[in-house]
Formats: sequence, C-alpha cells, structure tokens
Amino acid sequence: MSYLELAKKRYSARNFTERSVESKDLEMILEAGRVAPTASNNQPQRLLVIQSEEGLNKLRRAARFFKAPTMIVVCADKREAWVREYDQKDTSDIDASIVTDHMMMAATDLGLNTLWMTWFNPAVIKKEFKIPSHLEPINLLAIGYNGADPKSSDRHSETRKPLSETVFFENF
Repeated sequence: MSYLELAKKRYSARNFTERSVESKDLEMILEAGRVAPTASNNQPQRLLVIQSEEGLNKLRRAARFFKAPTMIVVCADKREAWVREYDQKDTSDIDASIVTDHMMMAATDLGLNTLWMTWFNPAVIKKEFKIPSHLEPINLLAIGYNGADPKSSDRHSETRKPLSETVFFENF
C-alpha cells in the first residue's frame, strides 16, 4: 500500500472493541514515534502508555476516549524544547504532534484504529498520573481495534477542501 493509500485509510475512530493491543504492535507503534523527526533532534516527547483498568479509569476523569484499550498521553518536556530565536516559539508541541502522527500512521498500517484528541483536562491528567511540572500533556492517542464499520477511503473527496482552497504558490 502506498503512503497516500495508508493516509486515506486512517480515520478518527470513536468505537473500539475490548480486544487488547498486542505488545508487539504497541512496540512497533512506539518505535515509529521514537524515530519521528523533532526540531534540532531534541526529542522532547515523553509518552505515558496507559492500558490497565485502573489507569484507564483515572484517565476517564479527564477525557472521553470511547473505550479504547490503549491510551498514550503524549507530553512534551519543556526543558528540552528547541526555541526559535526570533520570536521564542517553543516547538515542543509541534514535535509531540509529529510523534503522534507517526504513531497514528504506524497503528493504521498494523490494522489498528486511532483517535487523536486534544479535548481533555490537563490539570486532572497531571494530578492523576503525577506528571512533573516540566512536562506538558499535548494530546492523547487512543489505539484499538475498530468496533464499527470502517470509514471509506474515498470520503476525502467529500470531506476535505480541494487543494485550490488551501495551497498557494509564491504568495497569497
């Protein structure tokens, strides 16, 4: 399958089965995140994998994740972020997002479904999981097996803006 076919296959799943993610698949997903590019190769990402019922119950206090059996809290270590000198833009959130995307696509390639979430209460997550102050929860990645009919790869022609609305050459 080409990369474009894989990208079109991926969608935000909101219905997961109870089937656990196999450890070999999780390891592959985490490795895809490890090799993701980050600004200046600083690698500020810190990943908290949650699979136990106790951990998932704690996470439910902060987010709704549709009963996914594996959750990854993607954090950024602010002490290791590359900062753009011109405006002091801290790129740790961008790095964490690239890592998340790599893991999401690896999961899709393995036949798993994902949901990338930014709707959560970071204060609750920090408290429940004892996340140190220098780490910022950036997003959550739900991973599991699909509990509903998969969405069509052809949906993009109807749900995405055409390139002519989002791509500009030389100036706007």
